[in-house]
Amino acid sequence: MNLPNKLTVSRFLLTVVLLIVLFTAIPFNETVALLLFAVASVTDWLDGAIARKRNLITNFGILMDPLADKILTCSVFIAFVGRGYMSAWMVVIIVSRELAITGLRLLAASRNLVLAAEGFGKHKTISQIVAILATLIQVSYDQWGSFGQGLFGPTLLGAPWIMAFTELSQWVSVFLTILSGGIYLWRNRTLYLHDL
Repeated sequence: MNLPNKLTVSRFLLTVVLLIVLFTAIPFNETVALLLFAVASVTDWLDGAIARKRNLITNFGILMDPLADKILTCSVFIAFVGRGYMSAWMVVIIVSRELAITGLRLLAASRNLVLAAEGFGKHKTISQIVAILATLIQVSYDQWGSFGQGLFGPTLLGAPWIMAFTELSQWVSVFLTILSGGIYLWRNRTLYLHDL
């Protein structure tokens, strides 16, 4: 197994550990979850960059890299609902879009077609990562002591800007999720309209 594929597999493992940490009452669990998600996000960037630079692109990577990304982000968003960090309806939209696009890609693969990622899909992914990071910062920075207070204020109530940024990032993520999903489904409509 080459390095990019190892990084992809590591993202599955990091997702499991992150979820355990989020739902375990260990000290600084939100801060640890933030660090784990940041590391997982870096592996997402690294595996693709290394695979392209060293010409290590494999069928495993083509299939598993986007799957690892979707499992990571969807799992964290679902955990946010369980922890009360995000509205359930927002997460339903995000998860539904990811399932719909995955289904479309499977349909394309059954016809020996590969659907390339769209530009809006990349913006969607970035917006989801920002929303998750912002949410985890909002719920964890009180654990950082004087460093957190210096950055964001004495309490969550004393830092309305981080709350506003987190809420805005969640709304932007939902908007780009809907937009990118709609564009992707429309541009590839011949795939599923053919069978109707």
